[in-house]
Amino acid sequence: MPRFLAPVFLAAALLPAVPAFAADKPRVAVDATPLSTGARSGLVLSYADVLEPAQKAVVSVYSTKIIKERIALHPLFRQFFGDIPEQERRSEQQGMGSGVIVTADGYILTNNHVIEGADKVKVTLSDDRDFVATVVGTDPKTDVAVLKIDGTGLPMVTLADSDKLRVGDVVFAVGNPLGVGQTVTMGIVSAKGRSKLGLLDSVSGYEDFIQTDAAINMGNSGGALVDARGRLVGINSAIISPSRGNIGIGLAIPVNLARFVLDSLATSGTVARGHLGVSSETVTADVAEQLGLPRTTRGVVLTDVDPESPAERAGLKRTDVIVEINGHAVGTWEELRLLISQVAPGATASLKVMRDGEARTIDVTLGRVEDKPNELFAGVEAAPLTPELRRRLGIRDPRIAGLMITAVAETSPLREVLVPNLVILEINRVAVPDLRTAREKIVKGERNLLSVFDGRGVRFVVVTVPR
Repeated sequence: MPRFLAPVFLAAALLPAVPAFAADKPRVAVDATPLSTGARSGLVLSYADVLEPAQKAVVSVYSTKIIKERIALHPLFRQFFGDIPEQERRSEQQGMGSGVIVTADGYILTNNHVIEGADKVKVTLSDDRDFVATVVGTDPKTDVAVLKIDGTGLPMVTLADSDKLRVGDVVFAVGNPLGVGQTVTMGIVSAKGRSKLGLLDSVSGYEDFIQTDAAINMGNSGGALVDARGRLVGINSAIISPSRGNIGIGLAIPVNLARFVLDSLATSGTVARGHLGVSSETVTADVAEQLGLPRTTRGVVLTDVDPESPAERAGLKRTDVIVEINGHAVGTWEELRLLISQVAPGATASLKVMRDGEARTIDVTLGRVEDKPNELFAGVEAAPLTPELRRRLGIRDPRIAGLMITAVAETSPLREVLVPNLVILEINRVAVPDLRTAREKIVKGERNLLSVFDGRGVRFVVVTVPR
C-alpha cells in the first residue's frame, strides 16, 4: 500500500494580514514550447547555467503554529485553594518546506500541507533575505497553496507547459531537503498522470501527478521541479517510500494545474471549478464494442446524467462516450473530472462525443462544483429518502417523504435541534422532495418552520438560518 511520506507540517491558517485580491491574474512568464524544440546535438557537460535562475527563485518556507493546551489542576488544589481557573500552556510547532517564486512581485507556489494551519509563515530566499509571507489562499484538493511577499524585481522562474512533458525528459528537483540547505537533484520524468494513489482521498482531491526519480526528500515539498531549460514544470509534493526516504518514486503537481489554482486564488481567494453533472466510467473494449465503436476506443461512457444539470441542458445522454474536452483527449473518468474542474463555472466546454457510432461536438456551459453538495444547513447534510433508507429506518407510511439528515457536524449551530436520521418533510409549509427545492424554500436571516419525522411521529421545529 503506497504511503504518503512527504513532510506534512500541519501548521496554514490565514495570517493576521488579509490579502487584497488582485484585479488581474498574476503576471507569470510562460514558455510553452516543448523541451525538444531547438535542441542542439552535442555533449552536455553542465546544467549550471540553466539551473542558476531557477535556484534563485526557490525559497525555504518556515511555518509556525501556536499550540494551546489546557492544564487540568489536581482536585486537592481546588479543595485547599478554591475555584482556581484552569491553566493554559502555549507552545510552538515548527514546520519546514520549500516554495518557488513565480512573479517578480512575490507570488509563491508551495504545498498546502507545508503551511496548513500556520499562524505565521516566513520565507527565506537563496540570498538569505527573510520575508513574512501572507497566505493568499490554499486548495487542499490539489495540495497547492499560494503565498505573497512584498517586493519588486524578485527572482522568478519561467513556467513551461506541463502538458508537453514526455516520459524520459530530464528534470531537476530544487528545494531544501531535511533543512540542509538548497539542493538540486537530477532525474527524468518516469510517468505522467499518476492518480488513484489515495494521497488526496480525504478531501476528494484531484490527483494528476508527475512521477520522477529525481531525489525528493522531506523538506522538498513545495519546491520546484524544473526541466533542462530551467523552466518550472511541477511543484514537488510527495514521495512513495517504505522507509521515509527517497527510493526513486517522487511525485510533483503539474505546473499547469498549479497555475490554474494560482490564478483563481490570486483573483478571487477561492478555487471555482466547473461542474458537468454526469456519472461515468472508463470505456472498456467490451463496452466499446457493444456501443458500436472500435475496441481500441479510449474515452469515458456516461452512465447517468443528473436532472437539470449542465450536461442535461446541453443534450448529453446516457451511453454517450466523451473522447475529448477542449481538444484534450479523455481516456479515463479521472481525466474527465480533472479537465472539467479546470474550466471556470459559466464558461463553455467543447466536448467531442461518440453517439451511435458517430462523432459529434457538444458545447456545454458548465455550472459550479459545490464543495459540500449535500449540505442543507451549516454543518447539516441531507439526502432524499430513498426506498433503501426507508427500509433501513423502518418507515412504511407512504406519507413520510422528504430529506433524511445523514450527518451533523459538531460545530453546527443546529446540532441540538437537527440530528441524523431525522426526516424533514416540509420547510415553511412546502414539501421538500430534494435538496434543490429545500434550499429554495429556506429564508436566510429569519426563523424557518420545519416539519420533521423523528421515528415516533411528526412534529414542528423552528430554526434560524444565518445570512
